[in-house]
Amino acid sequence: MAAKQPPPLMKKHSQTDLVSRLKTRKILGVGGEDDDGEVHRSKISQVLGNEIKFAVREPLGLRVWQLVSAIMFSGVAIMALAFPDQLFDAIFEEESVSSKTPIRLYGGALLSIALILWNALYTAEKAIIRWSLLAEACYFAVQFLVTTVSLAESSRIATGAVLLLVSRALFILISIYYYYQVGRRPKKV
Repeated sequence: MAAKQPPPLMKKHSQTDLVSRLKTRKILGVGGEDDDGEVHRSKISQVLGNEIKFAVREPLGLRVWQLVSAIMFSGVAIMALAFPDQLFDAIFEEESVSSKTPIRLYGGALLSIALILWNALYTAEKAIIRWSLLAEACYFAVQFLVTTVSLAESSRIATGAVLLLVSRALFILISIYYYYQVGRRPKKV
């Protein structure tokens, strides 16, 4: 007795057939709007429900601080790029700097940080917000240390530099505060 050969496997065309794919998604209940007007991309999102409850609870004033930081970094960057002499004179109360290149490079670095801060302002990702706050706090800490060493070496205390040191210390504290607040686990209700 000869064994009967099975029929050749037929390839299903449902992946390429748009109508068939839409029928399958409708049967699964995926892709359509629910009663709340929410469009589900998968059954998992339907089972889990609305993802708003999983969103980051932002501390009060976080977005304002991010906006102020982005504006501040952008403003100082543009001033360092366009008017390096005036920026140096405003901080250290000296007539002129020998080379404008380091101040312009400083402005370019600040502009790069400002772009990161502007993008972090529009995201809800917890990790991105925390990294931008940490980068900001590190920048302020380095600037605080460099300014302190520069003042100690020159043995001349300028009012602008002292004001800069006080403001940077305050900015470090604010950035670190928000960094830890965003990283906190929400309390169980």
